[in-house]
Amino acid sequence: MPAPLVYPVATMPQPCSFRVAIIGGGPAGLMAAEVLGQAGVNVDLYDAMPSVGRKFLLAGVGGMNITHAEDYAAFVSRYAERAGDLRPLLDAFTPDALREWIHGLGIDTFVGSSGRVFPTDMKAAPLLRAWLKRLRENGVRIHTRQRWLGWSERGALRLAGPEGESLMEADATLLALGGGSWARLGSDGAWVPLLQNRGIAIAPLQPANCGFEVAGWSEYLREKFAGAPLKTVSLALPGEAPRKGEFVLTATGIEGSLVYALSAPIRNTINRDGAATVLLDLLPDRTLTQIASALARPRGSQSMAKHLHRQLKLDGVKAALLRELTDAATFQDSQALAAAIKALPIRLVRPRPLDEAISSAGGVPFEELDEGLMLRRLPGVFCAGEMLDWEAPTGGYLLTACFASGRAAAAGMLRWLRDNVPANAPR
Repeated sequence: MPAPLVYPVATMPQPCSFRVAIIGGGPAGLMAAEVLGQAGVNVDLYDAMPSVGRKFLLAGVGGMNITHAEDYAAFVSRYAERAGDLRPLLDAFTPDALREWIHGLGIDTFVGSSGRVFPTDMKAAPLLRAWLKRLRENGVRIHTRQRWLGWSERGALRLAGPEGESLMEADATLLALGGGSWARLGSDGAWVPLLQNRGIAIAPLQPANCGFEVAGWSEYLREKFAGAPLKTVSLALPGEAPRKGEFVLTATGIEGSLVYALSAPIRNTINRDGAATVLLDLLPDRTLTQIASALARPRGSQSMAKHLHRQLKLDGVKAALLRELTDAATFQDSQALAAAIKALPIRLVRPRPLDEAISSAGGVPFEELDEGLMLRRLPGVFCAGEMLDWEAPTGGYLLTACFASGRAAAAGMLRWLRDNVPANAPR
């Protein structure tokens, strides 16, 4: 791994007269606020919700997966086609650096068996409390129930709160408004037309780390097996290496960690072809030959359901799905049935709605930004977090990139303020 790129995050005099606005109180916005506050900048952070970090807290339900401990080159590769754009940001704030930052808040971490990194108590709330305490000590002012409405004719920020609309003039602005998933937590994508109206190209927001729908399960499968987990299986798009794990059968299709890991190529295939077929291996630990041999054994008067259970321990939701997706002739041919068990085709026709997705793809393309994450068409306006056009699987990758982009944007703001705004300008 190359030496990390060091951003000069404390190049301002302390205190200084620069005033910045941050719109959005998620991980990217809060991280930028910390860097700017420590540099002596006057920071006002605005969030539309009654409190900040709501999606961050939701991500911690069931265990706060903060980052991943795998080899760094492999880690960066998880960002796929945007790995090159995110690499400088991640080099400056690596997963190891993120862990050290968490430790500085008094929160210990550990690496789980899968390589995922968690706070020792597995909770997000203590981390957020310690972080907000640090921000307050750095002079960051947090304003909740303030929805950003764009800019006034004179370029001031328009903010709508309980007492009506107000205007805020800032030397620089960071937009960290999230993507389009989980609107009830603040990530509603309402910023898209505000930037498009200023000539900023936006890649359409799409579901990422999401479930998918089939054309329709049978009533029997829906009623009896919706919500049932399929464990120790593998899934693949045709021609690609299978991934092993588990997922859940839903009333409309499939979802769960194994599906999320493939959600980007599945979604892209549906966008291109109108549908995507994934191949499900119900018994990945057995070869096709072993399965065919077991099925070829005499079953006498036993039903095929009992034969599958006795010979392969294949029953429950796996057996029901096998029956759902094969015809009667296949069940009479042990070779054909073995092939179906190893590569059961599931045709997916659409992703679940964006608001249900764990995260979203699309947003502000990196091509619209300079190296400091400032919009080229709007000098002094920066972007960070999930509203940028990148995506990653679950496993700590999403949060790490949000943190890293928030720090990078703050560093870009400091450089821009130093070079473009007179320190003694009236405010």
